[in-house]
Amino acid sequence: MGRRRHLAPGDDPVTTLRPLSRDEVRRIDGRAAEELGLPTIVLMENAGRGAAGLLVGARESGPARVLVLCGPGNNGGDGAVVARHLDAWGWPVRVRWTVPDDRLRGDPALQRSVLGRAGFDQGTIADPSAIDEDLRWADWVVDALLGTGLAREVEGPIRAIIEAVNASGTPVLALDLPSGLDCDTGRPLGEAIRARMTATFVSSKLGFDAPGASGYTGEVRVVDIGVPGLLLEPFRPRA
Repeated sequence: MGRRRHLAPGDDPVTTLRPLSRDEVRRIDGRAAEELGLPTIVLMENAGRGAAGLLVGARESGPARVLVLCGPGNNGGDGAVVARHLDAWGWPVRVRWTVPDDRLRGDPALQRSVLGRAGFDQGTIADPSAIDEDLRWADWVVDALLGTGLAREVEGPIRAIIEAVNASGTPVLALDLPSGLDCDTGRPLGEAIRARMTATFVSSKLGFDAPGASGYTGEVRVVDIGVPGLLLEPFRPRA
C-alpha cells in the first residue's frame, strides 16, 4: 500500500475522491464490513442522516411534506433513515415501500420495523397508480427505490412508479443516484428518475459525467458516510 495523502487545511476529504464505478462502490462497502468489521447499518445511518440534512438545507421556508419511496434493497433502507430523521426534525413524512415487509431482509427489514413501531405512516404500494394521492400531498419526494447495483432495464411496477413521479413535477431528492440511471454509463435503463438534487454517498459516480446525465441527477452533493480513509485512499486522484 502506498503512502497516505495528508489533506491540506480546507480540503474536503470526500470531494477529493475521483468518481466511483458500480464495482468500486461494492468493493468499498464489502471491505468496510468484512475487513474492518464496520456494520453496514452504521453506514446506512450516516447516509440517511446526511441526505436528510441536505434536504432540510435546500428548503428555505421551513418543514415540507415528504414522500419517501423505498425499494427492497439497501437504498430503501437509506430512505427509511431519511424518513426517521425528517420526522425527528418536525417534517411530515409518508413512507411507501415497493414490496411487503415479509420480502425485506437484513438492514432494510430492520429499518422498516423501526418505522412501524414508531407509528410512521408507511405501507406497501400494491398498485403504482395508488401513489398519485401521495404525490399530490408531497412537497418533495425522496427517491430510495433502486441503488448503484442496477444493471438491467427497469420494468414492471417500479418503472410505473418512476414514470408517475416524473409526471407529477414534484421535486425529487435521489439517494446515491436517480433510480434507473446506470451508475457507470449515466444512461437511463429504460426509465430513470429526474431529480432536482442527488445526495450521492462516498463520492460522485462514474456515470454522472456522461453527456445528458445531469438532466437526471440535478445538483449532485456528496455525503460522507464514515468510510475510513484507509479504504478511500486508492480512489484519490494522483498528482
